[in-house]
Amino acid sequence: MRIAIVGGGIGGLTTALALKEFGFEAEVYEQAPMLLDVGAAIAVWPNALRVLERLGLAEAIHQHAGEMDEIRWLDRRGFLINRVSIPRSVALHRADLQSTLRHALPPSWIKLGYSLAAYDVCKDKVIVRFTNNEEIEADFLMGADGIHSDVRSQLLGDGPPSYRGYTVWRGIASAAPGSVSSNTAIEIHGRGQRFGIGPVGNGRVGWWATANATTEQHSSHDTQSELLRLFHSWYKPAVRLIEATASNRILTTPAFDRDASSIWGDTRVTLLGDAIHPTTPNLGQGGCLAMEDAMVLARCFEKYGPSEEALRKYESCRQSRTAAITKYSRFYGNVGQWQNQLARGIKKIFLSLAPESVLQRVVQTVFDYDATTVTV
Repeated sequence: MRIAIVGGGIGGLTTALALKEFGFEAEVYEQAPMLLDVGAAIAVWPNALRVLERLGLAEAIHQHAGEMDEIRWLDRRGFLINRVSIPRSVALHRADLQSTLRHALPPSWIKLGYSLAAYDVCKDKVIVRFTNNEEIEADFLMGADGIHSDVRSQLLGDGPPSYRGYTVWRGIASAAPGSVSSNTAIEIHGRGQRFGIGPVGNGRVGWWATANATTEQHSSHDTQSELLRLFHSWYKPAVRLIEATASNRILTTPAFDRDASSIWGDTRVTLLGDAIHPTTPNLGQGGCLAMEDAMVLARCFEKYGPSEEALRKYESCRQSRTAAITKYSRFYGNVGQWQNQLARGIKKIFLSLAPESVLQRVVQTVFDYDATTVTV
């Protein structure tokens, strides 16, 4: 049996590992000719940590990661609005997570330089063609090829994702400013702008920033200078983190997502991760949801056997969860980007008055999901 996974990112690699955990073999086809040390920080919240623990990778992940046990909200001057304790979570460089996942797989399972051209379903097989003129015959095709998925494009043909009105920047600084609390994820709110800070292991600090933008096009050639202009009067550690990150190490992306789709697959083809449910980065759940998908998909193969029934069961198990998180993330981002002074004042009052018990119940709706035990 041949299972082909298109996309060698977090979702694709975790899917291969989860299938391996349940006795199945898979091949991961990644378009990049080599897997480079690129990207920024990624948070692995408790819902995703459970998946990595099930795969026996939690210890390896902790060696590269910074731990978080609290979230704090600040205003742009650095004054505390509120805080909440959270279950043990980590953040690390995306490349470190990807490397850990990759090295847990047999090298022969990963095929680099394979970009999907098209696929055809022929009875009980899927013929997959790549732009390098190679062709394979697989029993199942799983599209884990990200927000601009080629598999999705052929399966659904529903156009590009939706721009949500703001730009996101991400970077990693080699050291933390002295006044930044360790083991804490910080989110700072201003007028149509936000800034986030968190530990990512080995003394490094990950940061992200957002600012409203009328168009998804971004033309600045000096990203660092642009960010220093936008955030020059903000909380000093935020400014220092920007100053410590060269422009060529800052990742710039528009905020995109999609409305939920009722169709995730057909016959022997399915989608997972950002290919089917891309979400704005506001809850840090994009990679986490992909890891959940991977575990549920593998468990469905284990329970129902490698079959179209297993694929459809996986899809039905995941649709409501991912649709809800995508909607929550979009709403949280919209509120976070408010520019109106009155609206921002009301938001700050509500957030400052919320008891920790209420905030904990809110984060538990995201963090308590367990892909390793949920009914499939």
